[in-house]
Amino acid sequence: MSKLAAWLRQHTSQLIQAASVELSSDERLRVSVEESIAAFYEALEHAARAQSTVPLHAILIDWVEARSAPTDEELTALLPVLATLKRVTWRQIYYLTEAEEAIELILESEELFTDASGYLASLEAEALLNDVKRELAKAQTHIERLDKSKSDFIAVAGHELKTPLTLIEGYTDMLRAELPEAQYPQAALILSGISSGAERLREIIEDMIDVSMIDTHLLNLHFQPVWLKRLLEITVEVLDEAIRQRNIRLVLRREFFQDTPTYGDPERLMQVFNKVISNAVKYTPDGGTITIAARDLPGFTDVMVADTGIGIAPENLTRIFDKFASMGDVALHSSSKVKFKGGGPGLGLAIAKGIIEAHGGSIWAESPGYDEQRLPGSLFHIMIPMRSAPPGDELAQLYHPQEEIEEE
Repeated sequence: MSKLAAWLRQHTSQLIQAASVELSSDERLRVSVEESIAAFYEALEHAARAQSTVPLHAILIDWVEARSAPTDEELTALLPVLATLKRVTWRQIYYLTEAEEAIELILESEELFTDASGYLASLEAEALLNDVKRELAKAQTHIERLDKSKSDFIAVAGHELKTPLTLIEGYTDMLRAELPEAQYPQAALILSGISSGAERLREIIEDMIDVSMIDTHLLNLHFQPVWLKRLLEITVEVLDEAIRQRNIRLVLRREFFQDTPTYGDPERLMQVFNKVISNAVKYTPDGGTITIAARDLPGFTDVMVADTGIGIAPENLTRIFDKFASMGDVALHSSSKVKFKGGGPGLGLAIAKGIIEAHGGSIWAESPGYDEQRLPGSLFHIMIPMRSAPPGDELAQLYHPQEEIEEE
């Protein structure tokens, strides 16, 4: 039997009493504390006798498994407890043993305590990691539940709002027929305002439904031959009034677009172009410029929409494509689609991303940063696959103009 094991057996009661006083000032709790301390010193004695750390490791595993899970208010740390037991042990050796023998006992115990400290640290680190993983899993489940609830609400609200909106539009048209503008100019003005509001509300509802379909992967695309240049020309015509209201110069570089068609859903692609260009209009000051160009890449056309607007902060370059993303001041919210920096529902770019990805493409933004004074601008890339046949067709293949040239 080692000297340390013999000494521990002889002085166990003093060690337990001294350690319990150090670890607990509440006499009512000392009974339970003394049980744990007694188990530790029993394991320490066995470890010293067997010259093995296995008994100590076993008691330390019990400590970690029995501890309470950490919370924001309380972090359970066991290393200080072990350090206290070490300090108490050395103090008792000093008080109860001659100097020469005390040095020998302290050196022997140091080996065991050093190993125990390292092992306990690894156990606590692993336990803490497991606690964090559990909390993250709970948070992820909660977020997924909230996201599903939000998606369900959007879907239900969108469809439920369409019915009363249809009634408003129907009765507005009936009133317009009953009250000709020539005879009732004041009524015609009011009805025009109602129609304008209803139209804007319908656009928002349609966006909500589109987001719902994108989230549930129910967005149906009707592929047919489309010419990107023509779709952009139509989109620019549709946005002409908004662009003129803001005195913004829009340049469509037609020479950069190839005349070869691709297969896509023309209405959905126009919706993408509308959302991206409208976003550029909204964040470009009056008198600014928006330039639309393209470049050919293997299998894709990269449609680029550049503006001379206020730019985008680096941390928001991906966030702007999230649902309900709003990078500006909520107080600036506006129902207008063209007001400078006017906040909207934050669905436009999320819808554009969903539609492009459903086509097999991608969309992203670039910007030097956000600055309302220097106006660094932004550049949006819309990568559209160039196909010679619809997806799913046995003859479908990505269009590679360079290969055709080489074959000729």
